[in-house]
Amino acid sequence: MIVVHHLNNSRSQRILWLLEELGLGYEIKKYQRDPKTMLAPPELKAVHPLGKSPVITDDGLVVAESGAIVEYLTGRYGNGRLVPAPGTPERLRYTYFLHFAEGSAMPPLLMKLVFDKVENSPMPFFAKPIARSIARKVKDSFIMPNIRSQLDFLEGELGNSTWFAGEEFSAADIQMSFALEAAASRGGLGSQYPKLSAFLERIHARPAYRRALERGGEYAYAK
Repeated sequence: MIVVHHLNNSRSQRILWLLEELGLGYEIKKYQRDPKTMLAPPELKAVHPLGKSPVITDDGLVVAESGAIVEYLTGRYGNGRLVPAPGTPERLRYTYFLHFAEGSAMPPLLMKLVFDKVENSPMPFFAKPIARSIARKVKDSFIMPNIRSQLDFLEGELGNSTWFAGEEFSAADIQMSFALEAAASRGGLGSQYPKLSAFLERIHARPAYRRALERGGEYAYAK
């Protein structure tokens, strides 16, 4: 039996969604973030040494990292579903976006989260102006330009096809979902990104996505 070690408000929500799209049976073991640090609890280290989510167990195997889990589940149980045929242009786009989601899209969004906390965290009054100045400079000169550049790129890509790998929904769209949900929350998807906003509306309306939310529980990015 597939067991998803699921952390609230995390990338593991994508894995629940993938399993629902594939129609596979699975169990969930839920973990809650520390309310002060927002980090995963130490119990996850009993499953994988890094103590992060997502991680799944299946027939004695432990598989971590979102992209690796997506490839494992689609390869072992997908029977060709949610993955374009090998050797096609769609397969190349699929592979690209499967890796782009974490390799390129998420780092500046994570940096924005960190520097937002630096800017707004309590600190001695004499340090606050310096810390805020540094945080704002890094965000304005590096983080936000990178986020905008990536969003512009992704908006253009969805101008070429309905989904990221082509005209058919695929697991690459599931993998890209967290980055775009995070962008909507942290970086902003204003009126200049109608195709990305429409993408989020489409995935949020999918029955499998809704079922995954019901099973997974709290997930702030689905708004």
